[in-house]
Amino acid sequence: MKGETVTVMRREQTGLDEGNNPVYETKPEPVGNVLVGAPNGENSGDSNRPDGVRIDANLYFPRGYKGDALRGQTIVVRGHPYKVVGDPLPVDGGMTPTEWNMTVPVTRSDG
Repeated sequence: MKGETVTVMRREQTGLDEGNNPVYETKPEPVGNVLVGAPNGENSGDSNRPDGVRIDANLYFPRGYKGDALRGQTIVVRGHPYKVVGDPLPVDGGMTPTEWNMTVPVTRSDG
């Protein structure tokens, strides 16, 4: 299996304005070798997702990914922006059967 490059659009605070309000900038962070998969078929009314968020795709990030947490970030996949659902964490525990160790569920909103 071979992954593709996606771009995490990382929103970072870059300072404060004259009213002492935070100022943010979006910085692209390309991530290579990400597998893009179909959602797992769970219903959005499932008790695991009580807010009814539909999962449009699952992204499988490689073990080598050392970026910051993905919670609340936008990821551009094949030219389309997706919002990360939840707070994905890598699976670590000594087992290394594949190159990918973090599932990132994403949703897309066109409106």
